[in-house]
Amino acid sequence: MNVDIDISKLTFEQLKKVRLHLKKMIEVGGSDLHIKANSVIRARINGNIVQFSGGIFSKEDALTFAKELLKGRFAEFVEKKELDLVYPFDENNRFRVNIFFQMDGVSAVFRVIPVKIPSFEELHLPEIVRSFTERERGLVLVTGVTGSGKSTTLAALINEINLKKKKHIITIEDPIEFVHKDRGCIVNQRSVGQDTLSFGTALRAALREDPDIILVGEMRDRETINLALHAADTGHLVFSTLHTIDAKETINRIIAQFPTEEQNRVRLSVAGVLQGVISQRLVPTVDGERRAALEVLVRTPTIEKLIMENRDYEIRDAIEAGKDHYKSQSFDQAIFDLYEDKIISKEQALEYATSASDLELKISGLTSGKITSMPTDDEEQERPEITHHSDDIFDLK
Repeated sequence: MNVDIDISKLTFEQLKKVRLHLKKMIEVGGSDLHIKANSVIRARINGNIVQFSGGIFSKEDALTFAKELLKGRFAEFVEKKELDLVYPFDENNRFRVNIFFQMDGVSAVFRVIPVKIPSFEELHLPEIVRSFTERERGLVLVTGVTGSGKSTTLAALINEINLKKKKHIITIEDPIEFVHKDRGCIVNQRSVGQDTLSFGTALRAALREDPDIILVGEMRDRETINLALHAADTGHLVFSTLHTIDAKETINRIIAQFPTEEQNRVRLSVAGVLQGVISQRLVPTVDGERRAALEVLVRTPTIEKLIMENRDYEIRDAIEAGKDHYKSQSFDQAIFDLYEDKIISKEQALEYATSASDLELKISGLTSGKITSMPTDDEEQERPEITHHSDDIFDLK
């Protein structure tokens, strides 16, 4: 394949066609546009894939489209076989793009990135989520499957700090989605591949750049996790994401990244620095929209003790037990609240619940569904103190 492109000979006709579909998707409130060689163009609207074009986007058209979109980066695309980038559509709309080769040719997915950062109220986030922006140090994780709104929630958290505090914020992203202007804070945003070589490289450097808050777009590997834990332990507030379905799996995923002989020290460090986990599922609403149902783990003495003692299987019960006192909530509690408020139907509630049978009993009124075994003050006071130095816990050589 010839990777040398004479940009002056490109007509940009295929890109213009795609832009028309992007415009249509924006107008109908879609979230993703799917381009695939030898197929029709489709879009995701309210969670469902629908056909957008009548004609086939040929293999040749798809390859030409890739050249028109990427221009000078086309050779890099051919070498790597896939690329992430941000495509500015106009002053009000931007897209995160992943373009890749597949068996029929080139495919691409355009994900809408709102230029305006939504507020907590617009996202219907529970007030306990806002409290994480008040922490001075520690680790806050936002988790969920792809497309569950993790980046949007993170943007709202960073924006809240930017508006209300005077801090130095460093974000490390791949790619940069929401753009944060300096308000009360200095905000330095770095894109992996463009402004830095890797998450690990940027995170190491960030520790020497006088940050108060560090956002790591994704904790993808052991090095990034280790550095994020170290940053949280040494007095920084760190936000990041993981592709995990709930708080319990999030903790397990972090610890499982490390060899068996290191897992105990990682468990101690997670217990010591974790401030909260926000896990998200987008649930279709009765009015045809989607609403995020959130499981929220809040750091408590009981949660800290469960993590330290490898009793992760008890975490969901502890989250539910802390709903009234700590404002934590499990997915099923969040989904039940949405159902009670008539935002989602019973069918959707049961489909998205962690335990559909338990939730159905609760909906039927046969059980309160609440766990009342709150930890006593004595139990909380008996938890072991974590006393360590970061040099003992983290091997950063």
